[in-house]
Amino acid sequence: MPTYDYKCSKCKDTLAVEQSILDAPLKKCKKCGGKLEKMLPRNINLIFKGSGFYATDYKNKGRKKEPKKEKGAEKGETD
Repeated sequence: MPTYDYKCSKCKDTLAVEQSILDAPLKKCKKCGGKLEKMLPRNINLIFKGSGFYATDYKNKGRKKEPKKEKGAEKGETD
């Protein structure tokens, strides 16, 4: 269950509350009755599992580089 941080706009007290995503956000401070504001998360624990999360995972696998051609060689031009 995620932990949400709140800060009271009146007494500046902060609190951390474990809530479900579906729960309504808290509105009143228990100490002074002031308005609570939800703060941005300090840290996010995000884990990617499996392959395919990096640009290099599928980039040109099994494909050979073709040599660069000169501009004049394409049209059969010679100097």
